[in-house]
Amino acid sequence: MVTETELDLRALAEDRLHEHLFEALNDAAAGDKLGIVTDRDIDPELVRYQIEQEWVIDWEYADPDAVPRELTLTVGGRFDDEDSATIDVRDLKPQRRHEVLLTIFEELDADEGFVLVNDHDPKPLYHELRSMHGDIIEWEYVSRGDDGWRVEIYKTADSETVDEAIVTRYDVREIPKQERHPTIHHRYGMIPDGGTMEIIAPHEPRPLHQEFRQQYADSFEWEVVESAPGRCRVHITKGGSHDGAKDVGQSDDMQENATSTTVAEDREITRELDVRDLPPAQRHEQIFEAYAKLDTGEAFMFVNDHAPKPLYHQFDAEAGSEFCWEYRQKDPGEFRVLIGKSEAGDSSLAVGQGATDETPDAPF
Repeated sequence: MVTETELDLRALAEDRLHEHLFEALNDAAAGDKLGIVTDRDIDPELVRYQIEQEWVIDWEYADPDAVPRELTLTVGGRFDDEDSATIDVRDLKPQRRHEVLLTIFEELDADEGFVLVNDHDPKPLYHELRSMHGDIIEWEYVSRGDDGWRVEIYKTADSETVDEAIVTRYDVREIPKQERHPTIHHRYGMIPDGGTMEIIAPHEPRPLHQEFRQQYADSFEWEVVESAPGRCRVHITKGGSHDGAKDVGQSDDMQENATSTTVAEDREITRELDVRDLPPAQRHEQIFEAYAKLDTGEAFMFVNDHAPKPLYHQFDAEAGSEFCWEYRQKDPGEFRVLIGKSEAGDSSLAVGQGATDETPDAPF
């Protein structure tokens, strides 16, 4: 008989939350469901439980962006020889994905790992983990494509202490040149105001500095904290709002509406892209491919069966101020969004595409 249990983890201290959650999971049988309400991310705890107990568990959020978070957790059975702790982040907005995954990796012991399921190639995460933790990462693609990207990620040794003042770090000496600037801008768009990104380069990355000044004006601080032959460390601290950025404290709807005002009435609509019949894992890839083909001043009509908030966050992180977003219809089962391009874009924005020979080298 399937048992359904309600579990409220709000206002619990970290140790009590861990204890309370694990007790409920230990009492559950295969097939049981737990309805959980929490005021913080518990994804790392759920991965930890899978690792320690070798039990399959799946969870789904009612609304992944809502606070408090409400999720339904289904208990599977014991791991078989092919099972590993798994986390599916396809419903999480990009900023939260990185925060959750960095926490999970930091809390792994040596020789522990998990399987990541994503809707596109998570290569920026690989570069980030390597830069933050060094050469202690095993990264193996299990599958790529229609049913999502699956990657086995293992920690081969204990991590060094991470500087808590740094939100993220990229050692660009380990990143292919054509991927450096897109990777940095992609992640910078996700860090909170006041957060600091550390860049390690063979010398001061002045072309990157110029790009930041052009794109973010005076809303960031650039500090060279170390300069030596073959090694330069730069701290980039995000502060305030800039053209195309969101003001702190705006809701998602306010952010989307603010972006939508940039869509001109005379923008040429090149096509209609209806993704309702596509598997979820293919939708974002198709949409970003359509966006990458747009010229300045063009747009396409995107049709979906639900409000595409995660897609909006992904565009905001990856395309920055050049994309335009305007809701044209919000009905049950049919959402229409006009997505346009206001500045010359980069075809590398297509999710899941690797760099091509036409991608310019980042001039570090």
